[in-house]
Amino acid sequence: MSGPGTTGGTSRLRAEYRIEDLAHASGATVRTIRAYQDRGLLPTPERRGRANVYGETHLARLRQIADLLDRGYTLASIKELLEAWDEGRGLGGVLGLVAEVHGPWTDEQADRITRDELHRKFGGIQDDQAVAEAVELGVLEPIPGKEDEFLVPSPQELSVAVELHAAGVPLTAISGHLRELRVQVEHIASRFLEFTTEHVFARYLGHRPPTDADAAEAAELVRRLRPLAQQTVDAELARAMRMFATRHLHHHLGTGTPLGAAFSADESRSVLLPPDTIQAVQRLVGTENVTSFITAATEREVQKRTLDTLATSHAKSRQVDQID
Repeated sequence: MSGPGTTGGTSRLRAEYRIEDLAHASGATVRTIRAYQDRGLLPTPERRGRANVYGETHLARLRQIADLLDRGYTLASIKELLEAWDEGRGLGGVLGLVAEVHGPWTDEQADRITRDELHRKFGGIQDDQAVAEAVELGVLEPIPGKEDEFLVPSPQELSVAVELHAAGVPLTAISGHLRELRVQVEHIASRFLEFTTEHVFARYLGHRPPTDADAAEAAELVRRLRPLAQQTVDAELARAMRMFATRHLHHHLGTGTPLGAAFSADESRSVLLPPDTIQAVQRLVGTENVTSFITAATEREVQKRTLDTLATSHAKSRQVDQID
């Protein structure tokens, strides 16, 4: 029974559903709807004779429940939120906070790639096992109805794999490294969330659910704090890479002329250059000028890379401004 009905003395159209019609309209099963009723998640339907009649309120509530389930809420927490709604406290602020947390945590835009394009990027190698591993890791996502096309959630991540493979790293080693890296990065993310929850968001968690004002303030804080985790990791990764790369270079070059004085007295930052390189510099500028020459060359390279980074960041900012 899906069709118009009347309320009071004024003729008005309104949708009415039997439970089977409501299930069809909402995408839920009849069994699920009855379970929600038993849990008190749905308003009591109108009883007409031996039939229950549902309306738009029930359909809207079922869609709210489905949305909150998709966002990771349990039925118990959904019931608390819906009770808050029914008591007049509203869900606007809470749903705004949920939307902020579930929003994008990067400016990177997803892309698409065909299987043939993928093979060409990896030197023409057709490795179905590697593709399957990439799908398992989420580097590639199958597109329904298109067997030979994939969604690439992070084109940067795929580009890293392409460059590593071009440098001689086997695909199996790349996927293994990514698995290991993810465990460590997920630990960092978890610790950052624990840290910010303890020191920032704890005051908003005393209300179940929080008030609209608290939820709105927490959502604003999420927007402000969102980039901090990546900025911190970027800075610390750069510091660690500089330290360990210098040590690795020192270890693998083995012997040579120490140039620590050109940088600092810190042994962790000293660099050994091959004897052939030192001799070539000596012939070019003289023995007494070797250290200053290499220092100047290093500073120019650092400045060039810094300017390149700033130019890239500026270009990205202009693109974002144009989009906005």
